[in-house]
Amino acid sequence: MTASGDNALGVYLSIPFCRSKCTYCNFTSGVYPASKHTRYVERLIEDLAGAAAWAESVGVVLPRRVDTVYLGGGTPSLLAPELLERLFTALRSEFDLEAEAEITMECAPGQVADATLDATAAAGVNRVSLGVQSFVDSEAHASGRLHSRAAVEADLRRLRSAGISNLNVDLIAGLAGQTEGSWEESLLALVDSGVPHASVYMLEVDEDSRLGREVLRGGSRYHAAQVPGDDAIARMYERAIVRLSQAGFRQYEISNFARPGFESRHNLRYWQRRPYLGVGLDASSMLRSDPTLAARTRTAQGCGTHDLVLRATTTDDLNNYLAVSGFGESEWLERGRQHEEAWFLGLRMNAGVDVDALDREFGRELVAPALQKVKRLVEDGLLAFDGERVRLTPRGRLISNDVFQEFLEMDAMQVSNEV
Repeated sequence: MTASGDNALGVYLSIPFCRSKCTYCNFTSGVYPASKHTRYVERLIEDLAGAAAWAESVGVVLPRRVDTVYLGGGTPSLLAPELLERLFTALRSEFDLEAEAEITMECAPGQVADATLDATAAAGVNRVSLGVQSFVDSEAHASGRLHSRAAVEADLRRLRSAGISNLNVDLIAGLAGQTEGSWEESLLALVDSGVPHASVYMLEVDEDSRLGREVLRGGSRYHAAQVPGDDAIARMYERAIVRLSQAGFRQYEISNFARPGFESRHNLRYWQRRPYLGVGLDASSMLRSDPTLAARTRTAQGCGTHDLVLRATTTDDLNNYLAVSGFGESEWLERGRQHEEAWFLGLRMNAGVDVDALDREFGRELVAPALQKVKRLVEDGLLAFDGERVRLTPRGRLISNDVFQEFLEMDAMQVSNEV
């Protein structure tokens, strides 16, 4: 399914507050005084209240019906119970939250107070994602995590007792000091925990995290010298696929595994290009143009009357966000850019890209050149094509960003011919 024709919305609420900053983290989050929490939630509420007017002003459809909500961060569970209650009251006031909506909240193990857990369950949260990263205490502590394996296991029991059984555990392959043996220990602990969903990420080494910068410069801070090499990380990721499959988890996306029926409905929105509203610091939105406002979107883009997509992203500066209301900078995506996203987002999923669906949405003139790329990547062993769907191969998943870049480069050349 694509964003067109979808009359439901997903809402992402960014909560950027952490008790400590993990060395590997490259997200817009940090350690801020609790005094900022109240003003921040007030800003979230202001944006929720102003979302419909903003959508009309920019010419996009904003469905009122909401079937997925995701509180990410950061550590949303650090918010005081009364702030969580105010936030969900505002959300339900401005939108029609479905009775069976999937409502996810990210939590840090050992940082969910009893009162917060009660407020979380009362608010209707029915899915929790725990940022475990490693069940080996020494690895977790070296990366800046504050929990122990015992704390994780205790929180899983508490969450289930509170009626929340749809649980995810995050693991990272490539943490400092990690070995293939200790990775196996974490995988076995995850399976034994009984959670129905797992997210497995390979460590990202880039300039956006303290650990990444230290690794790139060959330093020793943050235990950088103990980070496994690329080949070892790849083997850990491949081992996770095998081990989780043996335990009944189905891999449905590059980093995500679920028992049947427990796939993340909210995250599927992103990969299927279905509409979502991002509220809060460094939050992104993706919404379709309103056909009743075609003249406005045509003027905004300067090309044609076809269906456009608006992507908007708020500031990543907390003080700026607190001072200025709104949904940040926005950009209209014409057909070439949408086609590009359809490939690299669709290829993230194990289901792959439905070529006939792309033909119907974008036309053969755009899809045909992409299929030439597919043919070469199939010959390179990075993609598989059965005549209907294009998928990443196991080798392609390991270097997926390189595969995606092929489609980015292709459409960059086509855009100039469409306007």
